[in-house]
Amino acid sequence: MKILYICTHNRCRSILSEAITNNLANGRIEAFSAGSQPAPAVHPLSLKYLAEQGINTSSLRSQSWDEFSDEHPDIVITVCDSAANEACPVWFGNTVKLHWPLADPSKLEGSEETLRQAFFTTMGIIETRINALLALNFETLSPNELKKHLHQLIKD
Repeated sequence: MKILYICTHNRCRSILSEAITNNLANGRIEAFSAGSQPAPAVHPLSLKYLAEQGINTSSLRSQSWDEFSDEHPDIVITVCDSAANEACPVWFGNTVKLHWPLADPSKLEGSEETLRQAFFTTMGIIETRINALLALNFETLSPNELKKHLHQLIKD
């Protein structure tokens, strides 16, 4: 299964989602991330806190969703409200699309501990959702059943 995470600038929440998914999935899911208006670089604290958790960050980069027109993701998940309101590219076709809202820890100001806690809170939410997805036998679910289960992960 392929998942494409989208956030407007692809510098924090979608990057965290991509890295955490690939780390937890052990090849069962292949995750990517992109943005409609990608930033010049990944947020440095995203890389720092992922690395603190032992998650490989070497391949992470901010990139446009146009780079994924040949990937044919099974699921497209927006993780920021502005991306959820954007018109998705036509090539997403009948892909399962949904919104998993996440707070943006990169927009906070405060002490290093405040920022660290905000990043780890967001990372914890992502980890919980991905572990719940991995607990499903998603390979046998229809697209509608999969979408229903993915929506439920937001509520749990």
